[in-house]
Amino acid sequence: MSDNAESCVSRTAAAAVDPARPIAHIESLDHEGRGVAHVDGKVVFVDGALPYETVVYQPSRRKKSFETAALIEIKAASAQRVEPGCRFFNICGGCALQHADIRLQVAAKQRVLEDNLRRIGNVTPERILPPIYAAPWEYRHRARISAHYVAKKGGVLVGFREKKSSFVADMTSCEVLAGGIGRLIAPLRELMSSLDAKDRMPQIELAVGERVTALVIRNLDAVSDADGAKLKAFADQYRDSHRVQWWLQPKGPETAYAFYPLDMPELTYLLPEFDLELLFRPTEFTQVNHRVNRLMVERVISLLDPKPGETITDLFCGLGNFTLPIARRGAHAIGVEGSVSLTERGQDNARRNGLGALTSFFAADLYTDQEAAMLRVPPVSKMLIDPPRDGAVEVCKLLTREARPELKRVVYVSCSPSTLARDADAMVNINGFRLTAAGVVNMFPHTAHVESIAVFERD
Repeated sequence: MSDNAESCVSRTAAAAVDPARPIAHIESLDHEGRGVAHVDGKVVFVDGALPYETVVYQPSRRKKSFETAALIEIKAASAQRVEPGCRFFNICGGCALQHADIRLQVAAKQRVLEDNLRRIGNVTPERILPPIYAAPWEYRHRARISAHYVAKKGGVLVGFREKKSSFVADMTSCEVLAGGIGRLIAPLRELMSSLDAKDRMPQIELAVGERVTALVIRNLDAVSDADGAKLKAFADQYRDSHRVQWWLQPKGPETAYAFYPLDMPELTYLLPEFDLELLFRPTEFTQVNHRVNRLMVERVISLLDPKPGETITDLFCGLGNFTLPIARRGAHAIGVEGSVSLTERGQDNARRNGLGALTSFFAADLYTDQEAAMLRVPPVSKMLIDPPRDGAVEVCKLLTREARPELKRVVYVSCSPSTLARDADAMVNINGFRLTAAGVVNMFPHTAHVESIAVFERD
């Protein structure tokens, strides 16, 4: 057992163990990152336990076929148990798996993906793609954190929610926020506590770009001159070290605007392999993990294998994260997205990168009017689908051999293994595709969130 594992055991066993409490041998991790065991015919989910550990647990919720439980003591620790990298891990709900070696995290996510494909989709991939992952710290370039005034705490708490709670965690740093923003939690608490409107600014959304970090305050009221001066002073103090720019959002995300300073560079991220720089607003969707996103885009483009003269459709294209790399390889890329503003952003990014002639974007509702949307998509032999968590089952049902005889390859990027599995069922068992490859993308290290890539092909 490693020194880290021994220290974890000693801290967990803070008190003498009741001999009547049950013991479990942990077999795997579930989709929420909990240890899974079978005890007396029941499945037991133990928070904080890892595979191959023997643990003492306390049931917290009992049902006929399963129980959830709290970890009381680790009698035999996993060799893959490590010391959490953040001192607030035990209270903050932003991470669930810092106590697990990153290789165990990735392997557990791969198992979740394969289990979902088998159980829900009745499919098995012919090939497992190598997992995609990168450095697991300071990776979050986007986050939404709470700012809640708590009189008993003497001010405003700034951070993620507590584990299994609506309360804001009492934290002063964060090890997963990119751009050094995690080290600004304590200064942000001090700043927000000093504002007159401390109880009227409930949220800060951050977006870390290549040359600027946008901090978007959800302000329920107009910002007073006094509070504005404090925000400006904070931005001036951290301009050189953290490139801070304040934005204000009085209502919905579309109302966000730059507040101070106004002479900062535009918010962008890079795809160096494709010589691309994409512009975005801080409230627009972009991938959280820029390093993993670069690897993911490279993998997807390799699997699509765009050729000059081809036309490839990118469904749920956002602001062009995959559309522009497809075009950079010489194919004509058609981006389809439900948001008009995102399609406009995508076309603007194409022009900025010299790809206007090889790209076209149009807005269409791929959730409630799929048939009308797909009628606008020309015959193509290759297609990319990158939907939100709800998946794209109705779109997939339209990709039959009769409706799309020319379609030979679909690369599907998923942020939910269960909806991917459901959609894979339609693709394979209805549409006649083969699931030729699938693998995980560790976009969110230390969490149970599973992103993945699947490849469907037919003759």
